Amino acid sequence: MRAAVAADRALDRVSARAFVREHIAPHADVWDRQGAVPEETLERIGEAGLWAPFLPADLGGRGLDMVALGEIHEEVGRGCSSVRSLLTVHTMLCWALNRWGSAHQLEQWAQDLAAGRVLGAFCLSEAGAGSDAAGIATTAVAHGGGWLLRGAKKWITGGQRADLFLVFARTEASIVALLVPRTTPGVRVTPIHDMLGTRASMLAEIAFDDVVLGPEALLGPSAFAAGMVLTGTLDLGRYSVAAGSVGIIQACLDASSAYAGERSVGGTLLRELPLIQAKLSDMVTDVRAARLLCEQAGRLKDAGDPATIMATWVAKYFASTAAARHATEAVQIHGANGCSPHYPVARYYRDAKVMEIIEGSNEIQRTTIAGEAFREGTS
Repeated sequence: MRAAVAADRALDRVSARAFVREHIAPHADVWDRQGAVPEETLERIGEAGLWAPFLPADLGGRGLDMVALGEIHEEVGRGCSSVRSLLTVHTMLCWALNRWGSAHQLEQWAQDLAAGRVLGAFCLSEAGAGSDAAGIATTAVAHGGGWLLRGAKKWITGGQRADLFLVFARTEASIVALLVPRTTPGVRVTPIHDMLGTRASMLAEIAFDDVVLGPEALLGPSAFAAGMVLTGTLDLGRYSVAAGSVGIIQACLDASSAYAGERSVGGTLLRELPLIQAKLSDMVTDVRAARLLCEQAGRLKDAGDPATIMATWVAKYFASTAAARHATEAVQIHGANGCSPHYPVARYYRDAKVMEIIEGSNEIQRTTIAGEAFREGTS
C-alpha cells in the first residue's frame, strides 16, 4: 500500500514538474517584470488540476495527501514563486472551507474553487498587523442576523485577481473568519505594485467599507476562528511556503551548476574551482535537508498528528533561510550577470527574501521554535 502511494506521489511530482517546465518556468521572468500572471496560465493551472488537488473527489479534487501537495508546491516554486504564492493562498482558503465549511458553503464554492473558476485569497495582514495576528483592527459587528464588516487588509497575495476572500476580523469577544465575494458592495481592491519579490503575485489592499454579509458568510462557529481556523490555515500556508522555498534552493542549484559548467575564468571552468564547488555542495546538502523536513511535516499532517505544527515551523524556518542564503550565493556565482535581468538568479534572490518574511517572519519563527526547546527541556 505504501509503495503504491509513493508511486502515485512520484507521478504527481513528475507531472507537476513537466507542467512547470512547459507553462511556467520559461515565462516567469517576463511575468515578474509585468507584475502579473496571465489569465491563460491561471486557466491552464485549473486544467492541470493544481489549484486544490487535496480536496476529495466529490468536491472536485483528487484527494491527494499533504506530502504530495508539498511536492507539487515545491515544483511550482522551483519555476515561479509568484505562481506558487497564488497556489498557497488559494489552498489556504480551500482547505479551511473543506475543514469547516457548511454543506451550503461547500455546495456554493468547492467545485468552482477546485477547478479554478473561482480563485481565493487569504486576508489577514493589515498595515499595522503582519505576523502579529492578534493586532488586527478589521471589525465584524453583528448586523441583521449577519455581519457588518469594516476595515482594510494589506499585502494580500492574489488580491488583484481573487474572486473570494477569506477575511479574519475582530468582534467584541473573538476573531471570526468570513467568506466575502469580491462583488459584494463595499469591497474595494487597490493593486500594490513594485514589490521586492514575488512581483507577479498580484498583491492588493482590500478595503471593506460597511460591507453587509449574511449569516452564511461565517466560516466555522463564531468565536472559533482564533483558535482553530486561523491556526490551521496559517499552518498550511507555512507548509506551502516551506515547500516553495525548497523549490527556490533547487532552482538556485540548477542555475548555478549549469552556469559553472559553461563559464570560464582565466581559462578554467568555474566548476573546477574549489570555492565554487563548496557553494554547490552546500546547496545540494541544504536542499535535501529542507526537502526531508517538509516531507516530515507533511507526513505528520496526513497522520493528524499535532506535532505537525512545530515540524512545519522548523521546515519553514530552515527552508526559507537556506533559500535566501543560497540565492545570494547563486548571484555571487553568476557575478555581474547575476545582477542583470537576463538570468533568473536575480529573481530567486528577491523572491527568497520574501520567504523569510511571509507566513511568520524569521524572528517569530525563532521565538516559537525556542519555546518548543524550553518545553522539551522541562518535560
